[in-house]
This record gives sequence, structure tokens and C-alpha cells, in this order.
Amino acid sequence: MKRPGLLFILGVCVLAAAGPALAQGELPSRAELGEGWNWLQPGGETTCSDGSPYQFAVREGSGEDLLIYFEGGGACWDSLTCSFPIGTGLPAQFFVPQVPPGINPAAFAGIFELANRDNPVKDWSFVYIPYCTGDVHLGSVQRQYFNAGNPLLGQLTSFPIRHRGFDNFMAVLAWVTGTFRAPQSILVAGSSAGAYGAMGNFPWIAEAYPNAHHYVVGDAGQGVNTPAFDTGQPGRNSWNPQLAPWVFGGDVNAIDGIDIARIVAAAYPRAKFSQFTTYLDTTQIGFYSVMKQAYGPGGSCSNAAIDWNQQMLAGLDQTQDEGNFRSYLAAGTYHTILRSPQVYTEASAGIRFSTWLDRMLKNMGGTNGQGGQWFNAACPGCTMPLPCQ
Repeated sequence: MKRPGLLFILGVCVLAAAGPALAQGELPSRAELGEGWNWLQPGGETTCSDGSPYQFAVREGSGEDLLIYFEGGGACWDSLTCSFPIGTGLPAQFFVPQVPPGINPAAFAGIFELANRDNPVKDWSFVYIPYCTGDVHLGSVQRQYFNAGNPLLGQLTSFPIRHRGFDNFMAVLAWVTGTFRAPQSILVAGSSAGAYGAMGNFPWIAEAYPNAHHYVVGDAGQGVNTPAFDTGQPGRNSWNPQLAPWVFGGDVNAIDGIDIARIVAAAYPRAKFSQFTTYLDTTQIGFYSVMKQAYGPGGSCSNAAIDWNQQMLAGLDQTQDEGNFRSYLAAGTYHTILRSPQVYTEASAGIRFSTWLDRMLKNMGGTNGQGGQWFNAACPGCTMPLPCQ
């Protein structure tokens, strides 16, 4: 399928961003940005899942390199998962419904530690894309769900969820492309749900900046789903996911979640792609367990943790066939690394993660997947799947 040109993409973005609440032209130019982090509200059709205003953050660096970061925060796709947002204090919590008041990227660790001399992106400009739509940044629809037992909803029997993550992203991209005209390098990264946003939305960024050097990091989002979830409504189709048709084709149901990274890496062979995960990520396993119970059967092993582990490793093995892809497989069960101090301490795969990331950004990966100092790193024994029991 023919790829859209830059003018087409910008036209879509401007339409998404324009509206009575705040027009695109009212956002500041690059010269008007203040020192440190700037919060911008694009208005128009942008929104969080509960209807509250959407906003994103920008910080200008000292050079011409740009990092676009997609925030994580769960997901929801049916009446059960959408009835229980994060922050309620209830036992079940699935997604973030609004941009949290007082959120400050300057307080984050990991790649946001801009005074850390070991941070390979400390001098880059940052665009921070919050996540409040329950759709892994890919949705473009409003759905009505029924209260599945959340006492905080009171007598409310049904409620809307605005799955507008893709629409929010396109509004942000409209401002970014008009503000950062010609970055030399672009790192597109995301954690948890944001990992899917980074991989799934990368084609739009790549087409908007065809002359930049491109890098993508998916942090703790391996895409291990059940087939019924990937093709169902309820399921992934609850979001009306907007995957670039020139990369993924016209049938979203034909794309397994675990294949998204491989497909986009194959479509952009000159870009560098990577994934980070721990061997038994309990958060990813928890969401997969919900899918396996409600949208099964999933893999052949009835134990959700082992099933996830087996499928995660099989997916990595396939994606590693792409010469421009590498993975970092760490020991343990923790979830996400990019906003954590472990960026600088994680070394269970034989190399510090910060060093591994730096080598990616310095194009030290050898030729067509062979040789080089940026390699598929894994903790000892971690490439062996757990036996079903």
C-alpha cells in the first residue's frame, strides 16, 4: 500500500488538533518554550477517557536530537476492565482515566535523569505523551460500557470511555512537526502500554521525518495476547486501533499483538528497533491472565505465567530475525525500566542497560544483525522457556 506523504500526515494532524477549545496556532512555538518542562493543551478533539482535558509536556534540549516518549498506564477494553480505573484504591485497577494532576517528568528517574552523565539522551529534546485513554495510544472511538461492580460509580449503570489515544497522538505530532523541523536523530520510546504506542505509532513519525536517524525502544510491552483478544470486540477492536495501513495492511485482525514489533522493523530496515522485558514480568502476566480467562484459550499451557513466558520468548526469537532489531532480556519479575534508576544498574544480561542503549544510539550493531557491540542481551538461562506445570 502506498505510503502517505508528509503533507497528508500534517493535514490529518491539524484536523485532529483543531477545534473550538484551543486551536493549533495557539500553542507556543519552539522559541516561546520556557526553560524546563512545558505543559501544552492542544484542545480540539483531544481528550482523556473520562472527558477531562488532554495535555502533553515538552522540554527543549541543547542539541537537535528528539525523544518522543509514550507513557504507560494499563488498558481497558470491556465492561469489567473499564469499570475499574487506577487510583481508586479498589482491589482491581486496570487503566489511568486522566492525566494525573501534578505529574512532573523532572521527578522521574532513568532516561529522565538529565544531570546523569551516563544518560545517553541527557542533551536531547523531550516530548512526553501522557496516557489516559485505556487503548495503548492506538484508539480512535468512544464506547459505552456497563458498571461491572465499581461501588464508586454509585447508581451509574453505564458510562462512556473515550478511547482517543491515537487522536491525541496525532494532535501532538502536528505540533511536534511544526516545531522541531529537522531533528538529526529521533528516539521513539514507551513503557508498558506506551511500548505499544511507540511501536504502533512509529510509522507516522517516520513518514513525517524521512531524513532523520530513527530508533525505537519498546519497554515491557511484548504483545503476548490471546487470538480472541486481538480479534475481538470486546477486545482490541474495542479501541478501533489505527495501525498504519502501508505497514500493517488494511485488516487489523490479521495482526497478532506479538508480531507488531517484527512487522514494523521489517518495514523500516534503516531504523533501529529494540525491546526490553524481564523474564517473568508480573504486570504483563497479570493482564495476559485476564485475557486468558475471558478471551481464551491462549497458549497450550494452562499456567498463565508459564504460557506468557513461552510465548514471549518465541516472539522474541522471531523478531530477532530482523537485522535491525535487538532485545534486552533481564532477570526478575519487575515491570518497565525507562523511568527507573535501574537504567543504570540493570546488568543481569552481562551489560548495563544504559550502555546497551547508548550503543544502539551510536549505531554499533554490526551489519545485518551480525557482529557489533549492540547485541541481543539475555540473563544466563533466560532464553530457555519454562516447562509447563
